Amino acid sequence: MSSPFVAEIRMFGFNFPPRGWAFCDGQLLPISQNTALFSLLGTTYGGNGTSTFALPNLQGSVPLHIGRNQPGPGLSVYDLGQVGGETSVTLLQSEMPSHGHTPMVSNTAGTVPDAGPANQLAKSAKGNIVTGETQGKFFSSAAPTGEMALQASGAVGGNLPHNNCMPTLVVNYCIALQGVFPARN
Repeated sequence: MSSPFVAEIRMFGFNFPPRGWAFCDGQLLPISQNTALFSLLGTTYGGNGTSTFALPNLQGSVPLHIGRNQPGPGLSVYDLGQVGGETSVTLLQSEMPSHGHTPMVSNTAGTVPDAGPANQLAKSAKGNIVTGETQGKFFSSAAPTGEMALQASGAVGGNLPHNNCMPTLVVNYCIALQGVFPARN
């Protein structure tokens, strides 16, 4: 295998960094012992810039290219070292697709528990399902005569976050501490 570039990042399927490499785990390194690496990374990933600098931290993250160097349709701009994303997300109502829930009701008395072709709820012989004065579910195939009151339908959902992680396979990302200093084009 050829010598890596200083600061080159590679994936490894074993559980240790090879000699001359370090895990991409955000650790702080002294500038005085890693001047070539610091000249490439600077404080992009952290550190105070006078005595320390940080390696990239890819723990629990997916690497992403810096974004568009040239304008392109639909491409977002991402800066080197920028961190983003969330492992779990709670959707807000404003993020859900627009949709409606408009149950229709009928004033015709329902006597047969038949869903009928239009699945309308009908008033019962003992009350009206619109006002909540019923003791069961009744169905009618009669045409709807109005919309059900919003209070007759309760809220749904638990307002809890869901996992936002794509399918993954865990490997180690390591960065070369030594090697060939990359030349610019």
